[in-house]
Amino acid sequence: MGLADLDILIVEDEPFQREMLRDHLIREGHRVREAESGDRAVELLKGGSFDLLLLDYRMAGMNGVEVLKEARRLCPDVEAILITAYGAIETAVEAMKAGAADYLTKPIDLEELSLIIERIGRHRTLVRENELLRQELGARGVSSDAIRFKSPGMAELIQLAGRVAASQATVLIQGETGTGKELMARLVHQLSPRAGRPLVVVNCAAIPESLLESELFGHERGAFTGAVQRRTGRFEQADGGTLFLDEIGELTPAVQVKLLRFLQEREFQRVGGERTLKSDVRIVCATHRDLEARVREGLFREDLFYRIHVVTLKIPPLRERREDIPILVDHFIERYARENRRSVRGPSREARDLLMRYDYPGNVRELENIIERAVVIARDEVISSHDLPFQECADLEDSGEASRTGTLHAALEELERRMIQEAMEHARLNQSQAARQLGLSERMLRYKLKKYGFK
Repeated sequence: MGLADLDILIVEDEPFQREMLRDHLIREGHRVREAESGDRAVELLKGGSFDLLLLDYRMAGMNGVEVLKEARRLCPDVEAILITAYGAIETAVEAMKAGAADYLTKPIDLEELSLIIERIGRHRTLVRENELLRQELGARGVSSDAIRFKSPGMAELIQLAGRVAASQATVLIQGETGTGKELMARLVHQLSPRAGRPLVVVNCAAIPESLLESELFGHERGAFTGAVQRRTGRFEQADGGTLFLDEIGELTPAVQVKLLRFLQEREFQRVGGERTLKSDVRIVCATHRDLEARVREGLFREDLFYRIHVVTLKIPPLRERREDIPILVDHFIERYARENRRSVRGPSREARDLLMRYDYPGNVRELENIIERAVVIARDEVISSHDLPFQECADLEDSGEASRTGTLHAALEELERRMIQEAMEHARLNQSQAARQLGLSERMLRYKLKKYGFK
């Protein structure tokens, strides 16, 4: 099923409106059925499968929300767009609570309808691809619980990791602090032919420089003061498996030389030893630093850089894949509610909005810490904005106070306009980057820029 290839059911009791929508959707390449009432729509839903419902709210008999509730019972995966009279914001809110993906007001803007359907089509395609990917990972012995993503970027990255894992190539994982570099290294190991052998993890930044060489390569008795007996290093311990060198940008020049020799010759010597040893180890490296810049500064060997730079997996920061935030939030709430024996179910709408707006300089690790804290201090079953450590809480409350003097629709539009403006400024007017940050397609972003009068 492509993006412009959905099975759509139009539920509308006005013949002219129904025909207008039908003709437009057929031109767009969709397969269309029609129902002139809610009862007829339920009959069609019982006898067939649909991707999307276009539901008029005000009809004789069952209204649109009642049809949606019955449709969700019959076809849990079906999406819906509710069509309401202009200004009927209470109806729209009721529809969203019932599970509608979006709503439109009459007279219908067909361009906006196409953009919403395109977004729904992309979402359904992505959900399907991600489910297939999880099934594939499960078949290869990797727990789907370790893979939490919804964004296309992460799906592509994990698919690449699966292809790379089958090779013997050295892998460099790049990403900001807290993006999950060690988790990605574990995934590469689990998907590789070495999965039954050890995965040895070394954080190069956490070991004193004077001990790092011995930690990695081992030492002989008497090699230095305190070396009272021979010690095997991590290279020997990882024999047959994978050695993950986290923060490789922190390696000393001496260790860089020995690592380069190992990558070239697959051999090394213990500190203070003369015997040449071999180890069958697959190297996976990670860093949050710009290694090319460190090469230019003379802090990292250029020849070593090219040796470890065979395949690069670059994990995007969380602020560039905001689609992943809700699924991560739900995952962490479930985990920490269970660990702390709390009956916390999820965040309030205001809290979820705050979680979606925050930029997370500490990435997934910071989000995890925020949710753990919120679960522990939450006063009831729902995490409120007061349980989150964001200064923006005050800003949102202020804007909410002001919005009570107008309509909810106007307040939501003002919030959307502000978020688009902030995203465009953060992206330095780069529409592609701003669209990713907002979780929109570029086409939808261009439409909204035009709608709100941005130049």
